[in-house]
Amino acid sequence: MIVKDSDFVFSPPPQLAWARRVLIKPHAGYPLPYPMTTSPKLLNTIIRGIRKVSKADILIADGTSSGESIYPIYQALGYSFRHVLMLDIRDSIFIEVQNPLSQFYAVESFWVPNVVLRSDFLISVTPFKVSGNSGRFSVANLLSLLPVSKYQRTKSDGWGALYDLGIEKVLADLYFTLPFDLGIIEARQKFFQADDSTKGEAEDYGKTLIGEPHEIDLQAAQIAGVDCEHLRLIGKGRVQLED
Repeated sequence: MIVKDSDFVFSPPPQLAWARRVLIKPHAGYPLPYPMTTSPKLLNTIIRGIRKVSKADILIADGTSSGESIYPIYQALGYSFRHVLMLDIRDSIFIEVQNPLSQFYAVESFWVPNVVLRSDFLISVTPFKVSGNSGRFSVANLLSLLPVSKYQRTKSDGWGALYDLGIEKVLADLYFTLPFDLGIIEARQKFFQADDSTKGEAEDYGKTLIGEPHEIDLQAAQIAGVDCEHLRLIGKGRVQLED
């Protein structure tokens, strides 16, 4: 679903009302404001919507590509929400989870934070970002839930070992191994970046996309005019699971 940003009110799906723990995964890897990261304004809107139907524990969790603490970044971004637990993924216990695809694309299993596995409803919230010729939307946002300590080649290359395998294939595998219930793309602006993930050009758009992560990412890719390989691979994987 695509709505005007000015009209967006978060109306939780019915199953969220039964959740005891809701995890929100923002795009918060840099101490830079929207559109490089998820805005606190949108997170507040989502939190208010959840509170109208549920008394569930609400968690916000992310990690940095350097493996350093994310709490200073939360502070720089203005992430301060009442009765919400802010978490750094690096402090989690990680559990190896098998990829449900019998014919996986690149990764047979992932190390997943236990806080994700113990949550009842998962929401990925990300800006509308295009990197080169590929979209980096709600599915790609899941990458920073993985522990840098397990996947870095050197101290400064984040998830370098996964990039070596082909990041588009990795993202497709991650979608099936770490299924999120809902994706929200903050498209007040469309942000186009080159090699430097903190620099680029922003274009006003005034929309918010919300829905099943793969489906809204496909819509976002169409809007951006890019062909995302990981989204095509997810489509093939969904057929594989149905068969």
